[in-house]
Amino acid sequence: MAEPSFLAAVRESYDTVAAAYVERVPPPAAMDPLSRAMLAAFAELVRTAGTGPVADLGCGPGRVTAHLAGLGVSAFGVDLSPEMIGLARLAYPELRLHEGSMTALEMGDDELGGVLAWYSTHHTPPEWLRGVCAEFHRTLAPGGYLLWGDYVGDERLRPTRGYGRPVTYESYLLPLDRVAGLLEEAGLVVTARLEQEPGGRVNRPRACLLARKPERA
Repeated sequence: MAEPSFLAAVRESYDTVAAAYVERVPPPAAMDPLSRAMLAAFAELVRTAGTGPVADLGCGPGRVTAHLAGLGVSAFGVDLSPEMIGLARLAYPELRLHEGSMTALEMGDDELGGVLAWYSTHHTPPEWLRGVCAEFHRTLAPGGYLLWGDYVGDERLRPTRGYGRPVTYESYLLPLDRVAGLLEEAGLVVTARLEQEPGGRVNRPRACLLARKPERA
């Protein structure tokens, strides 16, 4: 099956901006308190459930993957961009980091105790997002957790530059209820949601969803 064209655009764009991304995007320690709290709660839930490792999907340079590891979680990272993975491996040689796409994860069924999709789905066209949510469900073990965080809205963006470099990706901002509906349609149960208005360095509304794969009866 041929690779979707949007994946090639995202890969090429993030290969181009990888070094600038590392320079411009703040590390987890500089995140707002609510975002850090959601990550901490997610890590605690995964540790307590003990159902498997966490896949940080769209891990970029690996900073959040390393942050989760520092919270006591067995975490590894997956990213579409070879350049991003290369920078992540240089910075965190102790972590497992590899190239891959969340549209077709190279993981077995029920393998993961947690999935983190942290600002990594907004380049996915809505018609592909249903399949991505199905992959989240497939790879999560019963009782496993998903933490999704991203920008929300109702807009398709076509930037020509990102992080000071030329890019060809597009961004799709969806209403939070639609994302929650896709997760629930895939078989996950949304247990918490956090909505944040624009503020500080962030000029768009953003949100987090915590969901769980039901345990088998």
